[in-house]
Amino acid sequence: MKIKPKSIGSSFDDFLKEEGIYEQVTAAAIKRVITDQMEEAMAEKRVSRTEMAKRMNTSRASLQRLLDPKNDSVTLNTLFKAATAIGRHVRVELV
Repeated sequence: MKIKPKSIGSSFDDFLKEEGIYEQVTAAAIKRVITDQMEEAMAEKRVSRTEMAKRMNTSRASLQRLLDPKNDSVTLNTLFKAATAIGRHVRVELV
């Protein structure tokens, strides 16, 4: 008799919730994805960090904070500026 995977234990999300770290881990994962997407888009467009900071009208240090996957204190305004600087759009949704 085969056991269906859905019937084995709880989900990883449930585990994170039980540990009280679901939101923290999810936010970190989202930030990492955003950082990766920004880096990829910059590479595609051949935009250096210095040029990106100029396009965003910000400092290179501020851009570094945006591109740091461990720094989760990014504002939507900064994210929108960065996306616009590389010809991209930001889509935010609640599910």
